[in-house]
Amino acid sequence: MIAYLGLGLLGSNFVRAMLRRGEKVQVWNRSAGKARALEAEGAVAFDKVEDAVRGATRVHVTLSDDSAVDDVLERVRPALAPDAILLDHTTTSPSGTEARAARLEAAKIGFLHTPVFMGPQNALDATGVMLAAGPRDRFEMVRPELEKMTGKLVYLGPAPNRAAVFKLLGNLFLIEMMASVADVFSLAKSAGVSPVEAAGLFDVFNAAALLPQRIKRMLEAKFEDPSFTLEMARKDVRLMLESAERGDARLIELPGVAKEMDLWLSRGHAKQDWTVIAKDAIKAP
Repeated sequence: MIAYLGLGLLGSNFVRAMLRRGEKVQVWNRSAGKARALEAEGAVAFDKVEDAVRGATRVHVTLSDDSAVDDVLERVRPALAPDAILLDHTTTSPSGTEARAARLEAAKIGFLHTPVFMGPQNALDATGVMLAAGPRDRFEMVRPELEKMTGKLVYLGPAPNRAAVFKLLGNLFLIEMMASVADVFSLAKSAGVSPVEAAGLFDVFNAAALLPQRIKRMLEAKFEDPSFTLEMARKDVRLMLESAERGDARLIELPGVAKEMDLWLSRGHAKQDWTVIAKDAIKAP
């Protein structure tokens, strides 16, 4: 028996996929209507969260944040089966995840943090990426079931907060990438180019293809062999900022990049590759 707690867009579609695979699923949500809506598809809904987990060997959780996870898990602890494993798909803080895992281990309750890079359709189609961190033997016990839920399952080691860290890293990149796209649209609009026309640039210029090479250069700290010097990159940024100012465009990310470039220019790195701005970040701790 499976229990699923938290039935937003992601959780609801995970449950639908489980039901389509013939699983028996007990469900709960703070807004009871979301749980009841899944009864027509074969789920068994409960108004009390502790009732939803009774008899379940796997308890999946997809909630809003650390406090919500802590609250719900504290409420269900007395009702958990001795062999139940808690699988938390929520995006949570590394410190909160580590503390939560320690509390549950002390109470002899199995726990793995398993956040995802998945949207609702991915959850329904079992595509996307699921991360996992926690004791290896526990991971191996549930690996076959987790693999059914996703396109790619990545185990990140026994430290319980590792998946939380990598989930934040991935989300950081996605958020900043789309903020950069917003900057592109703003600069384009200020110059009389529509967002649709601007987006067409990426049909012919595959910026993503440059990413592995640029990351490799940064990790290897090959700043003395530039492909694009910091002084020239800063010149281009100046042109972008001047164009934006003339067109009254508000840019989100570029002013911060310019400020960081100026710092490294002041340190004497003008002739090095512009990725030298990552030098401090890649130093060994």
